[in-house]
Amino acid sequence: MRVKRLLKKKTAEDIANLPELDDERQEMGQRMNELLIVCVFQVQPTMLPLIIFLLTTTTLKHGLNPSSCDAFAGLGMILCGRLGKLEKGCEMAKAAELIVKQPGMRRITSKTIFVAQSFCYHWTEPLQDTVTPLLEGCQKGLEIGDTDSACSCLVVRSYCLYFTGRPLESIQEELEATIEVMTQLRQDARKMRIVILLATVKKLRGIDTEAGDEKMDSLLATAAATGNFSLAAFVNSMKLEVFVIFQQWEEAIELVQKSGNVRLALTSAFNTVRYTFLQTLTYFKAAQTASGKKRKQMKKCGKTTLKVIQGWAKNGNVNVVHYLRILEAELDWQQGNVKKAEESFKAAISSSRRNGFRNDTALAHELSSSFYKAKGDEYWTNYHLECSKSCYQEWECSEKVKLLDESFNERNQECGFSKS
Repeated sequence: MRVKRLLKKKTAEDIANLPELDDERQEMGQRMNELLIVCVFQVQPTMLPLIIFLLTTTTLKHGLNPSSCDAFAGLGMILCGRLGKLEKGCEMAKAAELIVKQPGMRRITSKTIFVAQSFCYHWTEPLQDTVTPLLEGCQKGLEIGDTDSACSCLVVRSYCLYFTGRPLESIQEELEATIEVMTQLRQDARKMRIVILLATVKKLRGIDTEAGDEKMDSLLATAAATGNFSLAAFVNSMKLEVFVIFQQWEEAIELVQKSGNVRLALTSAFNTVRYTFLQTLTYFKAAQTASGKKRKQMKKCGKTTLKVIQGWAKNGNVNVVHYLRILEAELDWQQGNVKKAEESFKAAISSSRRNGFRNDTALAHELSSSFYKAKGDEYWTNYHLECSKSCYQEWECSEKVKLLDESFNERNQECGFSKS
């Protein structure tokens, strides 16, 4: 409330035109809080808003300094991710970007780009649009010696490339090069995020799967031993990614139920959005195979998280439209609205393809195939399964293609002929 009162109706330009901070004591306090953010983000995310609010109120009362960029970019992150005020959140991120262009703010340039692009702009702009600015943020960080922020930009950029469905082979090559760079820069904490993604990509391609599983389990153990909730959230979110793509729904629901509040630990990053989608889909799939009280519970959980995604879509998040169509189709199917489910699956496939999400186009086709199989429609079952396989091939998801081939062979044997 205090922050809201001090902000009043200030625009990004109004904030950027505040006077410069000239109180040495206040400036020292701002710098201490700025440094605290990194630690709190990793181990106690619930405290993060308190520090950001303190940075913001001090800036509004006493003036601008480099820490003010952290204040307003961080405030944008909270407004977008936790409060759902996307327009205001992006306005605060814009304020941070205007402040950082002023004299004496160069040291915070890379970090400001990192926070604004990672936690704010993806809520209202296409996810693909964050890839280039994050690379620029990395380059600026290396130029000024801010290797922490430079590598943070690289981490988020790598995950954005994955989530937008870039071919997995090219992502793997980039991740392996990134790990070498981070090893040289001694960026062990950030390198772990890249290792998680690399293990996921290699598993989807059928490469060193056992070693990758062992690495993920080892990272989970490290996270538990050190109380690093953020690291655990990254591991669990990517394990869920694999379970969903491989249609391992029993493992998926077990992970969702054991992982705790992953969304809180992932703050406002796109990983939060992706996890929420996968979590909701997992609940609906669990409800399909459950019965009685368990079925009602899973369906209720799915509807609860579906409302979160519906809220994001209503507020203008263009990256969740195809997610929403997939989930609505699954819910309509469960509720017996067959015609509506069919229309939603078609819309999901169309929007995923139109926006370039190869991975999600493949998933939407495969889920559509299951829907038609349940209807007993063999033609559309096989059609969507073939389309799914084609999309997974384009994505270079070799292990999934192998599994789909095995599924085709089984279906053809049931029909009494072999696959040509």
